[in-house]
Amino acid sequence: MKVSAIFAIAIVLPTATAAADMAMPMANMQATQSDDVKWGPAPPMLPPGAQLAVMAGNPMAPGFVSIRAKLPAGYTIAPHTHPTDEHVTVLSGDMSFGMGDKMDPASETSLQAGGYFVAGAKMHHYATTKSGAVIQVDMEGPFEITYINPADDPRNKAK
Repeated sequence: MKVSAIFAIAIVLPTATAAADMAMPMANMQATQSDDVKWGPAPPMLPPGAQLAVMAGNPMAPGFVSIRAKLPAGYTIAPHTHPTDEHVTVLSGDMSFGMGDKMDPASETSLQAGGYFVAGAKMHHYATTKSGAVIQVDMEGPFEITYINPADDPRNKAK
């Protein structure tokens, strides 16, 4: 019986401590309704037509960053890399992701709302949407993108 009681305490105590630790940050909680998301044009490092919203952090500074992107139908981000891992959740619409230096529709992975994609740091990948999408991207900042082919970089096209 004593062994069972000790075992029960060993299970309950860490669970209770974890729950208390999770409750502590509530004083700093940030909550945003979807109707209150503040959208603006995407920066010049992304092809024109997208809108972005910063949900948390500063995309130009070190630390955790969460952004949302509203992408129109037919939107494509050419093969590129990032210096840190990129975690993408499809919130609505469709997104297709592929790996490599060139776009290859036959090898893409297509995701619908609720789908999740991880591009590891420095992984060569690309993204496209047929019908349009809203995605959330979580990463460590600062946000940087390096296109595999410099001619695909919208900043080079603006010159």
